[in-house]
Amino acid sequence: MHWFNYYGLAIMAIIMIPNIIYAVKSKDTQNDYRNKIVEFFEQIGRYGCMVFMIFNIPYTYFDFWFDNALIVYVSVNGGMCLAYLIFWIICCRQNGKLKALSLSVIPSCIFIFSGIVLANIPLIVFAVVFAINHILISCKKASAFDAP
Repeated sequence: MHWFNYYGLAIMAIIMIPNIIYAVKSKDTQNDYRNKIVEFFEQIGRYGCMVFMIFNIPYTYFDFWFDNALIVYVSVNGGMCLAYLIFWIICCRQNGKLKALSLSVIPSCIFIFSGIVLANIPLIVFAVVFAINHILISCKKASAFDAP
């Protein structure tokens, strides 16, 4: 892989398709958790992950660093994407901690794993920022659903 990661583009498409469908169908979704700093860093992490999953910036990314890394990268990310889609299907009509955690932890793991396997330093940094804030927001949002 040089500057463009086709596998990363495919992974991003797989992750984004259910999110786009959900956004179109559920226009009235509301997030009761409001913390501008956490939301800001989640968005920074989200867009950074999207960019660095697809584009490899020279001298910040070192490509696969072990034998058969491409096979591991595609297999593990493929499995996590499949799990993500399965959880979307299972949890599409419900709210709660299972949905919140599965749909926030799995993409976070995809981004962190991809950054590590590709030795992509910016992706690792943005993935950690995204994971911390996205999981926090998802858990707080799920807690609001569980509250009486």
